[in-house]
Amino acid sequence: MQNVVAQLWAIRGRITPGDLLVMPMKTTKQIALGRVTEGYRYRPDGPPAMRHTVSVDWRRTDLPRSAVKQDLLYTLGSVLTVFAPSKNNAVSRLEHLLQYGTDPGAVEALPIPPGTGTAGSESDSSVDSPELSTDFEQAATDQILTRIGEDFTGHELARLVTAVLEAEGFRCDMSPPGPDGGIDITAGCGPLGLDSPTVLVQVKSGGQVGAPVVSQLQGVMATQKADQGLLVAWDGLTRPGRDQMRHDRLRIRVWAAADVVDAVLRNYPRLPADLQARLPLKQVWMVSNPEG
Repeated sequence: MQNVVAQLWAIRGRITPGDLLVMPMKTTKQIALGRVTEGYRYRPDGPPAMRHTVSVDWRRTDLPRSAVKQDLLYTLGSVLTVFAPSKNNAVSRLEHLLQYGTDPGAVEALPIPPGTGTAGSESDSSVDSPELSTDFEQAATDQILTRIGEDFTGHELARLVTAVLEAEGFRCDMSPPGPDGGIDITAGCGPLGLDSPTVLVQVKSGGQVGAPVVSQLQGVMATQKADQGLLVAWDGLTRPGRDQMRHDRLRIRVWAAADVVDAVLRNYPRLPADLQARLPLKQVWMVSNPEG
């Protein structure tokens, strides 16, 4: 109950205009960052779930989780809905993420621009120590995401995706390192891998993917008469890239970092032993919080 009261008070009395607001999004598995433009306001005419509001100018809504270093992801993975992080230079790093899209890490303190920051100066351990209320499931997923991002870059990420698709029943042909003409993996069903659905896969491990890469995959799919396409964009798509995808959602699937992690976990027991050795995972059971 104390945590609930503290979070409600943070919304009512601590969040003020100019504060930085960060929201890990469950739907896209990305992170949104913005600046508070108006503090708490009760809107009696709004829907019941939207009467207690804080106005925000969302300046970045598609930051990939892979852009955030492990320790800060751990903090953002708190089960608390509202909290003010303070450890490991969290505020200055989040400001840097808002402005540049990169996490400079906790080693060197960065200056915080005047008039900016996170909610208020009043301290309350219930919301100022989010690490004490960690979402362990999310923290474990983020740790796996970081490990894959560090150890499987470039062609190695294509190899991991190939192993995942083969574990799901496809026969795959992976292109060698170097220019690939827009195809990293050709996947299909049947004894020769030629039966439907046939899938062409493009894998990009560094930086957000833009419209030209999406257009290239669409063109190769048309030329090769593939049934489906898979675009593995580790850091996600840019806005033009998402716009380019808008009319092809029933033929092309996009896997960002979190989707790759989900696919790996879904197929982990069937992955080759050498890949399991490079990515050693252990399943752990814990009591689920019925109120979580």
